[in-house]
Amino acid sequence: MITNAAVEKESASETNLSLIRRFSRRLQSSGVVRRAKSHRYSERPLSNFKKKKSALAKLKRRTDIERLKKLGLIGDGRNKKPN
Repeated sequence: MITNAAVEKESASETNLSLIRRFSRRLQSSGVVRRAKSHRYSERPLSNFKKKKSALAKLKRRTDIERLKKLGLIGDGRNKKPN
């Protein structure tokens, strides 16, 4: 949805500041700013392919970590107290 919010100087004596103020009010009333802020952090849903790919990557990472734990190359995450 495209919304145009254009303003022109009403007279030669109108200041730039009042023109900017009038433009800002028109933007606020048209809802452009509110719509832009509502879409600021929205994300597209992941495709099925990307969901599968990330799930397979997690499974592979989990199995690699378990294998390294069994080999004793990494700790199991528990804090061991020194004697």
